[in-house]
Amino acid sequence: MKNENHGNFDNQQLLSIIERIEKLNEDSAAIAADIKEIYSEAKSAGYDPKYIRQMIRLRKMDPDELDETDELTQMYRTALGL
Repeated sequence: MKNENHGNFDNQQLLSIIERIEKLNEDSAAIAADIKEIYSEAKSAGYDPKYIRQMIRLRKMDPDELDETDELTQMYRTALGL
């Protein structure tokens, strides 16, 4: 794709784009730190963060996909004698 505006940058627009991305990166890092803190809090309260992550992943699933996952997991467990 050819950039028709090559060499003719709008400096203010470019600066604005870069600053917005930097701000979102900062926000993302802060959110990640907050999430880590909540997992630590959960662990201190006796919950296993690994299973909390798993529950979050399952809650994101479509109900039909979740049912299929449950069925397949049970089939595999049965086949393996678990």
